[in-house]
Amino acid sequence: MSEALAPRLTPCGPVIDVESETRARERLSEAAAEGGWTSTLDGSWPALAPVFAASPYLFGLARRWPDGLRAVLDDAPEARLAAILADTDALAGGADDLRAPLRRLKGQLHLLTAVADLGGVWDLDQVTGALSRFADASVNAALRAVAHDQRERGKLVSPADDPRGPVPGLFGLAMGKHGAYELNYSSDIDISLFWEPDALIPALAEGVEPQRFVDRLAQALATLMQERTGDGYVFRVDLRLRPDPSSTPPVVAAPMALAYYESVGQNWERAAFIKARAVLGDVGAGRDFLEALIPFIWRRSLDYPAILDIQSIKRQIHVHKTGEGLEAAGANLKLGRGGIREIEFFAQTQQLILGGRDPGLRAPRTVEALAALRDAGHVDPDACTELTAAYIALRGLEHRVQMLDDEQTHTLPVEAGARARVAALAGEAELSVFDARVEALLVRVNQRYGELFEGGEELSSPWGSLVFTGVENDPETLATLARMGFSEPAAVADTIRGWHHGRIPATRAARGRELFTRLAPRLLTALADTGAADAAFRRFAVFFSALSGGVQVQALFLAQPKLFDLVVGVMAFAPRLARTLGRYPAALDSMLDARFARPIEEDTGVADQIRREAAEAPDFETAMNAVRRLHREQMFRIGVQTLTGRAGPEAAGRAYTALADASLGALAPPAMGETIRQGGALGGGQVAVLALGKAGSREMTATSDLDLMTVYDAPADAVSGDKEWAAGVFYSRFTQRLIAALSAHTAEGGLYEVDMRLRPGAAKGPVSLRLSAVEDYYATEADTWEFMALTRARVIWADSPAFAARVSASLEGILRHPRPGVSFAADARRMRDRMARQRPPQGHWDVKLAPGGQVDAEFVAQVRQLRRAREGGPMTSSTLQALADDPELAEAWRLQQALSQILGAAFDERPDPDQEPEGFRARLAKAAGFADYDALKAGLAEAREAAREAYEAALPPVGDGD
Repeated sequence: MSEALAPRLTPCGPVIDVESETRARERLSEAAAEGGWTSTLDGSWPALAPVFAASPYLFGLARRWPDGLRAVLDDAPEARLAAILADTDALAGGADDLRAPLRRLKGQLHLLTAVADLGGVWDLDQVTGALSRFADASVNAALRAVAHDQRERGKLVSPADDPRGPVPGLFGLAMGKHGAYELNYSSDIDISLFWEPDALIPALAEGVEPQRFVDRLAQALATLMQERTGDGYVFRVDLRLRPDPSSTPPVVAAPMALAYYESVGQNWERAAFIKARAVLGDVGAGRDFLEALIPFIWRRSLDYPAILDIQSIKRQIHVHKTGEGLEAAGANLKLGRGGIREIEFFAQTQQLILGGRDPGLRAPRTVEALAALRDAGHVDPDACTELTAAYIALRGLEHRVQMLDDEQTHTLPVEAGARARVAALAGEAELSVFDARVEALLVRVNQRYGELFEGGEELSSPWGSLVFTGVENDPETLATLARMGFSEPAAVADTIRGWHHGRIPATRAARGRELFTRLAPRLLTALADTGAADAAFRRFAVFFSALSGGVQVQALFLAQPKLFDLVVGVMAFAPRLARTLGRYPAALDSMLDARFARPIEEDTGVADQIRREAAEAPDFETAMNAVRRLHREQMFRIGVQTLTGRAGPEAAGRAYTALADASLGALAPPAMGETIRQGGALGGGQVAVLALGKAGSREMTATSDLDLMTVYDAPADAVSGDKEWAAGVFYSRFTQRLIAALSAHTAEGGLYEVDMRLRPGAAKGPVSLRLSAVEDYYATEADTWEFMALTRARVIWADSPAFAARVSASLEGILRHPRPGVSFAADARRMRDRMARQRPPQGHWDVKLAPGGQVDAEFVAQVRQLRRAREGGPMTSSTLQALADDPELAEAWRLQQALSQILGAAFDERPDPDQEPEGFRARLAKAAGFADYDALKAGLAEAREAAREAYEAALPPVGDGD
């Protein structure tokens, strides 16, 4: 139609701001009077008034270039568009020459499309088509300009009129709405830039590095297009829709890009290419590139997991079937629930599944794609009609939001006055009516979207949508992550997207990425449910990134949600155990062992397995590593059962100690073998290893060290066969090797810190003692505290059962030997008081040293044992059994042992539970037998107070001279 635009215009809605309208008319009337087109302005004013009253941006364009407004009104809109495009194509020169005219032409184009749209002359297709065609023309003009500058500098030597384009081999694909001629009013343009080495390199001067050249060219192109000057800008340019943009240059070599898409390309990238169009530079090369991508985009056959992965594009968006939360104020018309993206995904997901076998379903434009799916019987006609109408309405609203200030926003203003301006441009005078209309529109779209693939696995979260497609963060997803408790939602989203890109071994294979698509929402939801989302995610990331392959592990997590929740709980509340999984992901394998969940008090054969594998090892180091691997798995098992409450504190103590016994018992023979290998055998010698402290009383925790002592016996003149070591030297060498076997860190980690300071003469004596020397020491030199320590001593390994029995009998004899004139209670009290002065408790949660803590109870228990030994009564190494007649002390010790087990399993260092997540505090309280954390703190204080009173009664204060 050739008729001028002015007489065809109709008002879009009410005049929202009379003062703004009056001011606009006054300013434009002056220009019209000067130019002689007052009658045109006056005739058009009823249609222009609501536009300029609501949109400061559009009035600004008309005021700056009134002749442009006159041309818009006088010409037919199609002719005016053709003139703008022709002027753009005719631009010549370098970047400096094009900077101003490109921006002026963009202003004319914006004024034309807005007036034709708001005046009811152009429909949505005509508006988006005009915007897209100008984007094509302007970006090609910009490329010609920056290529001109490179020729001027002598770096580009191909002719300017080369049929392959300004830079042979360099091509750009218009992606997204630009590629489908659906560009919105204030959109940026997504351009994917690639280069063909065979075409580009010959076009460059000698010595010019091609990758650096194209990257700088791309930067110059983007700057020319998007730099803001006094005349505005042309288009913001987004170059990120390329293979893995965080790790690739702005312009990707085409062969590398094809290899990427064939190996790790994701389904959302396939969806993006539905709309791709070769638009820039060497268009022929671009079309060849898209032709080569057809097998990637349109797969003729898809297995079920691949179909599920495509469907996940839709299922990551949370659907509210009742429409709750869908409000006009602040609604994101593009990315929010019920928005444009849901309609696009509705079409694209089905296109990806069905389009490989039916080329008729490959339409790049959303409305055409919906119609094709309807015609092929895949979409209900009513759904197609409703979604098409909704798409047109939402796109129109999106344009009107952007026309206010030329901002790249898709969100309806929260502020009522600003939203009323949008309503006026959309033809509605009453804001409440407009809001209701928008909300009903969003609800209809969201409900239709929810019907797609209905009944399948949800990939959103109860917390909201979790969308990780594309190259930029989804606002709804960031809001969901914030609600979940993540302090840095963008960083979490970037990490998840990186995993989706296959940047870690676990997701490098297509199957791994498909599984992760299903696992990601469960992971994030589980992390949020712990109440410690940040810490748990950080630790899970270490573990997940360290996996050498992720298919089996992810499949396991999906198949066994209880196991998955258990692992996530470990990540949230137990940094010690999380570190084990992070450093040694194979520890997860132990959770698959049927023995993992069996009560830790059962004999599962692990001790025998540890001894057997150590015995079968070909050398000392291999034996050490075998024991460490099995030890790590069992420490993890005991820790998990302790944290989850499946194992009580006494059972955990016995289990940790049994593991220590097995590990030492497995390594002692290889250590002896090494000693013999280096020094020769010692005839007639015998040796035993004693455990003291918590290892001796079978009350170890995850952080306990090993208090050890070795004793031996041998003929006085015995020497080793090769080096002729005396017995003391021989068994000291054995002890040193055993200590190294237990404490050295190898590729499989370490086992225990070993403490030998409880042996007689520890400050200056040998590390291994003859049994007779031990007996003499305790008979003549030992202090009361050494006898107290000996009450928990036991033999945990000996090279002969007979010597083990002999040493055990000797220990009992030492303890039962009379010590006339010695007050065990007074000596113990003096030592405890000195300890309190030199080693005061480190805060409320120092369960060992606090008044009424474990040391108080253990001192009383050991004094009781010494008295029973002297009286000939029964003896025990168990603290609780020794406190059978001291219920307050026993109860306080048991409570604090429970806390020590939980804290030891979870942390390497002494923590402050007050600073830990609420979920951990709840678990700590439950493990200690309390309803909640406050009750635990009160109960602990009460138990300590009672225990301290009992301690004072059992070990009353003494004077320095007593």
